[in-house]
Amino acid sequence: MSTHDFIAIGLGPYNLGLACLTEPLDELDGLFLESKPEFDWHPGMLLDFATLQTPFMADLVTLADPTSPYSFLNYLKESGRLYSFYIREIFYPVRSEYNDYCRWAAAKLDTVRFGHEVTSVEYDESEGLYTVHSTVAGTGETVRHQARHLVLGTGTPPFVPEACEGLGGDLIHNSGYLDAKANLQTKDSITVVGSGQSAAEIYYDLLADTDAHGYKLNWVTRSPRFFPLEYTKLTLEMTSPEYVDYFHALPEDTRYRLEAEQKGLFKGIDADLINNIYDLLYQKSLRGPVPTRLLTNTALNTASYDAESGTYTLGLHHAEQERDFTLATQGLVLATGYRYRVPAFLEPVHDRIRWDRHGRFDVARNYSIDTTGRGIFLQNAATHAHSVTSPDLGMGPYRNSWILRELLGRDVYPVEKSIAFQEFGAPQGDLA
Repeated sequence: MSTHDFIAIGLGPYNLGLACLTEPLDELDGLFLESKPEFDWHPGMLLDFATLQTPFMADLVTLADPTSPYSFLNYLKESGRLYSFYIREIFYPVRSEYNDYCRWAAAKLDTVRFGHEVTSVEYDESEGLYTVHSTVAGTGETVRHQARHLVLGTGTPPFVPEACEGLGGDLIHNSGYLDAKANLQTKDSITVVGSGQSAAEIYYDLLADTDAHGYKLNWVTRSPRFFPLEYTKLTLEMTSPEYVDYFHALPEDTRYRLEAEQKGLFKGIDADLINNIYDLLYQKSLRGPVPTRLLTNTALNTASYDAESGTYTLGLHHAEQERDFTLATQGLVLATGYRYRVPAFLEPVHDRIRWDRHGRFDVARNYSIDTTGRGIFLQNAATHAHSVTSPDLGMGPYRNSWILRELLGRDVYPVEKSIAFQEFGAPQGDLA
């Protein structure tokens, strides 16, 4: 059985970035286990027009090591598109291009094991080692690996509202949109439920084809309006080391209140997309009424499905008017986001993990969640502890630099401490 310095479980962009930053470090032995057969980042939402909401510098490595061979710019150079990207003069990569970039990086690494589904994790007190059990896809073989540390990067699974659990029919979550699109467009009516970027992208994509397919299109959101992603420069300083320090030091209840209030900082809709939707609605209205409804302030409370007619009946509630009404639809797209679930494989080491009063990981400033403070580290899933920086792609290299420092006891990639112009907390003493 092999023993490693650390094992990273799950291979999204964050652990992939960690793999890239670890690769040149001879003194650190890491192993990366992923249940999928290959890297594939949100394949159901790789729409042709969709771009990242962060610039290309928020790649796997650049903000930790601009000289890394795993940078997005090096990917463009090797792909023969560096000058084309330069002439394009848009900082935001196409989402499918970012996915291809990650696949390119993963293919260069010999520390990654695809098709390894982790089933349980145990800890041996006498040896100070974690044992990770996994099943190999295809063969069903069970393998074991040992490590002194773990890094969790299992991501957030799709969230389905309680009203739609086990509902039946062919409703979809937005994560499966592209595979279901052709079938959706055969229906007389389609309803998109959700408030964020994914809902907006799907609505825009389906709106473009209403004339060709003749369906009615609805967009239902409980938000009071279609909130744009707040992307001003001083606001972006909230994705800074100083803000993480400030936020993490706040009382737990304050952090949870701010977590709820700050969703517009990372769950809003790209402002250009909002404007594009309006422009398309206007363009279509020149030829007559557009077969669409956009319903704000409207929450989904109940849902039923009639198999004979293939129709969903949604029980909706308008928050400001406090009125209930129903909406019938044949197609149903739940663009309702993702929510973290603690992986079942952690159950054997539950008592080695710190938990806060709300039952979530008690994440330390150094991204650890175990009782020793340096045994198990967490990627993402910590907006309640590290604020909006947790899901931010640009802060991934910063977090990985910190984790590598914890693993090695020294700075490998210098960790920035102060980059913001503003101050987030009250000063110590009076100001002159």
